[in-house]
Amino acid sequence: MLNLNRLVEERDAEGILEYAREFHGHVCPYLALGIRASLVAMEQLGVGRLDYSGSVDESILAIVESNSCFADGVQVTTGCTLGNNSLVYLDLGKTALTLVKRSSWEGVRVYADAERLAKYYPPGSRELFNRVVEERRGTPEERSKLWELWEEAARRILNMPKEEFKIERVKVPPVEQAPIFDSVRCSKCGELVMGTRVVYVGGKPLCLRCAGERYLGVVGRGIVEFKGGE
Repeated sequence: MLNLNRLVEERDAEGILEYAREFHGHVCPYLALGIRASLVAMEQLGVGRLDYSGSVDESILAIVESNSCFADGVQVTTGCTLGNNSLVYLDLGKTALTLVKRSSWEGVRVYADAERLAKYYPPGSRELFNRVVEERRGTPEERSKLWELWEEAARRILNMPKEEFKIERVKVPPVEQAPIFDSVRCSKCGELVMGTRVVYVGGKPLCLRCAGERYLGVVGRGIVEFKGGE
């Protein structure tokens, strides 16, 4: 099995893409874009992929501004993930990555403009995407053709020049490290829940769902509100 850290160190974008294929489920242009943007940001900032000690300390943070395929390319390449608390998601709807050192809060923001990427797509691929993915009415043959064209576009984007990105040095406001909270058992469902997500009704602890309270979640369109009991 190939070593992902070594692939990133060697800037082997094709090798990273194969890892990302397994992680993401398929290859697509914005997955490749996340890889390319990450490699550019890492080179500009002078950092490598987050290793064991770095992930525990959250020494590097990756801040993404959309929850698209782009974010998975970033997670695979940088090692900054939602689960190790080194990935920050800002619901801004922009294809941008900010990579930042926690030690100094100096960072690099890399933004990709969709209009500048149009030339990397094979003829007819965007129209086919609209039919197969957006309209959900493509035939099996059209779906197969789309994945073929999508891989072609991905590999073009994977090797595009860094001049295609808007790159800027930034100073990021400090982000707290992930705190550790005690758990409390919900008096209704009996499940343990983070203490900061408990409400007390009649002196009894309830999770937000059992209490019928509103809470936030991330779906395809971004951060949305849910209500317990529904």
